[in-house]
Amino acid sequence: MKNVANRARAYILLAVCVLLGVMTAAAPAMADGSSSSYNYSYWGEPVASPAAYQATELWTGDSLGTGPLKDPSDMHVTPDGDIYVLDTGNNRILILDSQFKLERIIDSFKQDGAVQTFQSPLGLFVTENKDLYIADTGNRRVVQLDSRDNVVKVIDSPQSEQLPENFTFQPVRLVVDKAQRLYVMATGVYDGFMEFNSGGDFTSFIGANKVTIDPVEYFWKRISTQAQRSQMVMYTPTEFTNLDINEEGFIYATNGQRSNNVKKLNAQGSDILRRLGYWEPEGDIYATVTTGYTRLADIDIGDSEMYSILDANHGRVFTYNGDGYLLYVFGGMGNQLGYFNTPAALERIGDDFIVLDKALGEITVFRSTEYGRTLNQAVRSYYNGDEEQALQLFRQTINMNANLDFAYSGIGKAILRQGDYAEAMKYFKQSMDKTNYSKAYLLHRKQVLRAHFTEIVAAVFLLVIAVFAWIKFRKMKVRKKVVPREQRAG
Repeated sequence: MKNVANRARAYILLAVCVLLGVMTAAAPAMADGSSSSYNYSYWGEPVASPAAYQATELWTGDSLGTGPLKDPSDMHVTPDGDIYVLDTGNNRILILDSQFKLERIIDSFKQDGAVQTFQSPLGLFVTENKDLYIADTGNRRVVQLDSRDNVVKVIDSPQSEQLPENFTFQPVRLVVDKAQRLYVMATGVYDGFMEFNSGGDFTSFIGANKVTIDPVEYFWKRISTQAQRSQMVMYTPTEFTNLDINEEGFIYATNGQRSNNVKKLNAQGSDILRRLGYWEPEGDIYATVTTGYTRLADIDIGDSEMYSILDANHGRVFTYNGDGYLLYVFGGMGNQLGYFNTPAALERIGDDFIVLDKALGEITVFRSTEYGRTLNQAVRSYYNGDEEQALQLFRQTINMNANLDFAYSGIGKAILRQGDYAEAMKYFKQSMDKTNYSKAYLLHRKQVLRAHFTEIVAAVFLLVIAVFAWIKFRKMKVRKKVVPREQRAG
């Protein structure tokens, strides 16, 4: 009996391996390491696309004049273009201007007359008034410095009934909203982000991930013995991998799940991210044997609800609009300019991007191409309600990239706002945008009914009269054929 069970498990294992092989073999070559820029069609097929961004510069510690960077882990760009680089291995923060000229280095601060240094800091955030928050991970604390590098406060041992007695505070990433509330991603915390008030007191958790079950792991648990199941990992919520915050205070976060790995959290911690695109905003939609699944390392929020995610596994940057449509992809893994070894952080400088490579200690600058600028401006114009400009820019985008299905939908939306519902339906049909096609159809039908209301009412009225006349005529004709009973009796 035992041999039969073992043989059955062997057959099941073989079947699973064959199935996985078929699935991964179906993954497109373009999404598996090719340097070509691409996008995904409505049908999930990778289609060629013009490059929206091109790598133009590469900065190292030596070219910055600071000496080699050692395991840098985070960056932040202020509204005026200053660049803060967290050089983790050297326990320092580099502050550069928008032209990558070194302004100063922060490697210590004074507290109560004593000099304090950092130990393996992993995250930083800069507020509008240039207050600097550092996740000083090795020292198990968060340090806040003002614009003159003076210490404002240190959070090192949060106390709360919500925290276990043996809780060890190890902050990794952090953001701050306009009310000076601090949100911290900490190691070993599965309840979400830790929220601190402006005074530095821990108040609550926000945005915990739901428990996700790997179907393959669940399958093995079902066919395993009780002793084997006891050795397997228990299901726990997935930890977040990074976060960013926009002007309105919404937190965009990434996690280590294979799907639903991007969230937009409101003040209550609910996920309100719009996922209306052809595919979920989660990076590549295919996994391959050689590269595996997408593993998100960072997220950066742009203007007009655009946001970008950094895939550490494939070295790619994916940018989406507020509805979750994929706009463009760039980057990759390799040794050439524009490729990475261990991408760790992503930031915007205006309409350009910078990507930090942790292993190589390099910062790569990506400048937007004409195609990228046109598409970005089209999204901005539509977001700001300028339908005329959005329509013109989306048409220019299509002239440069006829494969971008989203652009046809963008044209349809712009025309829809202008009130030409019939024309909008054509573009929604071409872009396979069923939701907006239905909306345009209903509005078009209502528009037709309003335009021809008098004719329709008159036609209905005449039809009713004709029906009544016909019924009356039929009754009169029947009466003439009926012989009165008196006459039949006589």
